[in-house]
Amino acid sequence: HVIKIKDIILPPEREKFNDVYIVYELMDTDLHQIIRSNQELTEDHCQYFLYQLLRGLKYIHSANVLHRDLKPSNLLLNANCDLKICDFGLARTTAETDFMTEYVVTSWYAPG
Repeated sequence: HVIKIKDIILPPEREKFNDVYIVYELMDTDLHQIIRSNQELTEDHCQYFLYQLLRGLKYIHSANVLHRDLKPSNLLLNANCDLKICDFGLARTTAETDFMTEYVVTSWYAPG
């Protein structure tokens, strides 16, 4: 229930190493778009999405990874209602001995 990386494309010349392109599996939409649409979400849909989200979180937490930016737009969906967690840009690895704070903010939410 975590988005799969299909390919990583590096620039042909190391001197021009400005961008890296990551190719992910194709998904149709995200949960934010579904919520904003007039599409009805049944209780079964919500339970299935929550189940998949919790399975995905269990998996990434078992690898000592904290996502730190879970929100509906970072939960991708396809026509089969498969849910995938994406956007690990704020993610961090952790050890059981690491000290954690609750302060994380998406840059466009940050006071200006």
